[in-house]
Amino acid sequence: MIIDGKQAAADLRKQLSMQVEQLQQEKNIVPGLTVILVGEDPASEVYVRNKVRQTRELGMNSQEIRLPVDTGEEVLLARLAQLNQDKEVHGILVQLPLPAHINEAKVLAAINPEKDVDGFHALNSGRLLNGSGDALVPCTPQGCVILAKRHLGEDLSGKHAVVIGRSNIVGKPVAILLLQENCTVTIAHSRTENLAEICRQADILVAAVGRANFVKGDWIKPGATVIDVGINRIEDAEGKTRLVGDVDYQAAVEVAAAITPVPGGVGPMTIACLLKNTLEAARRYG
Repeated sequence: MIIDGKQAAADLRKQLSMQVEQLQQEKNIVPGLTVILVGEDPASEVYVRNKVRQTRELGMNSQEIRLPVDTGEEVLLARLAQLNQDKEVHGILVQLPLPAHINEAKVLAAINPEKDVDGFHALNSGRLLNGSGDALVPCTPQGCVILAKRHLGEDLSGKHAVVIGRSNIVGKPVAILLLQENCTVTIAHSRTENLAEICRQADILVAAVGRANFVKGDWIKPGATVIDVGINRIEDAEGKTRLVGDVDYQAAVEVAAAITPVPGGVGPMTIACLLKNTLEAARRYG
């Protein structure tokens, strides 16, 4: 089975659209998302354009702030301080990566955690870890769990999940979310011994290592559910660039019971979960 992330994201957006309309009718609140882009990175511009378009399609307010690449750190922090106080703005997202002269950690820490729809603020990370239930959860990990449930159903209890990758953006938070779903979770990484053997034990395998075709077909347990977070650009024999995941898809699809494609898997869910977080922030703090 191919887990269709585009369809899953469309289904989630449909639910969110109804909830946005209900929130407006009941409380006269329209969720508002502001995206800040510093510089002119082509990939970032595509991401921002998609986020803005989908936000508006759901009936939310969307604001895009574009700043030149030489914008000073203090100028960016001042803009964030203004947005933190703006009651019409429920979600703030600073598109990464930032130019080298700007301290990324300092900028993310300056966002009001109640508006931190990326879920990267330390307070939201702490809330996620302690399971308080009021965290704004990073979008890609949310999407991974939703896609796993798309195949396995709502109850993931007792499943052995192996997460390859330990980043603060994907690896660690997705492991916590899977623990909260009562999975038994193993976090693996570049220094893990017998990595292939550990992967073969996984009922759910989440690959977030950032290396093209890293996970081989014979690493996968027959019947496993594979969630491929990787987005890697490679050149084929003809010199054409194409996107591939962290999993050798052609080999894995023969073994796994279900797998996300790249592109069209986790990526669409990331934006859908960003919109979900924006709605949640408006509900809580609007």
